[in-house]
Amino acid sequence: MTLPSILAFTGLCVLLALTPGPDTFLVLRYSLVRVRAGVAASMGSAIGSLVWAAAVAFGLAALLEQSAEAYRVVKIIGGLYLLYLGVSAFLASRRAGTEGAEPAVPRARIHSSLLAGMISTMLNPKVGLFFLAVAPQFIPANGASIGNTMLLGAIDALVALAYLAIVSVIAARAVVWLRRPRVTKVLERVSATILAVLGIGTIVSSAE
Repeated sequence: MTLPSILAFTGLCVLLALTPGPDTFLVLRYSLVRVRAGVAASMGSAIGSLVWAAAVAFGLAALLEQSAEAYRVVKIIGGLYLLYLGVSAFLASRRAGTEGAEPAVPRARIHSSLLAGMISTMLNPKVGLFFLAVAPQFIPANGASIGNTMLLGAIDALVALAYLAIVSVIAARAVVWLRRPRVTKVLERVSATILAVLGIGTIVSSAE
């Protein structure tokens, strides 16, 4: 692959990263409580992108493109997972508010944040279809398709990680700066609601 191709693909990844999606709101949700939880979710999302890149490289993701039913199943599962994350986060926030405690992601469970980010991205078939549609345009005809696809996947993962980590740090510092329980609670509930709405929207659109 040539340097101009790599730079062009990197620019495309930056543009896509700047478009708010489920991963952005998921990272925001965890970052509102603890910056390391948000960064962990960012890393999980990046790992999920690498998994999709590997699936495309080895031809597994092509099944989603060829089978509308497989695409619909993955999309529904992803929607249900987002709905679960949103509802559980909202209920946790309400319980904490009732008990007078700070709504929070358990401090000892940073790995759960990473897992949530990874699963959310892996259950988003649009990521796989993005690689299927875009990767071939940047891979030379006589090049090693598997190696080049994984290289593109690594670039996309690094761009996503950098952007989401920045979002995480900014969100966490904003909460520290405000440090008002009522504001924090509202922001947490809004982000949880957005996750739930995205999940419902995903499920509804998959039935069309």
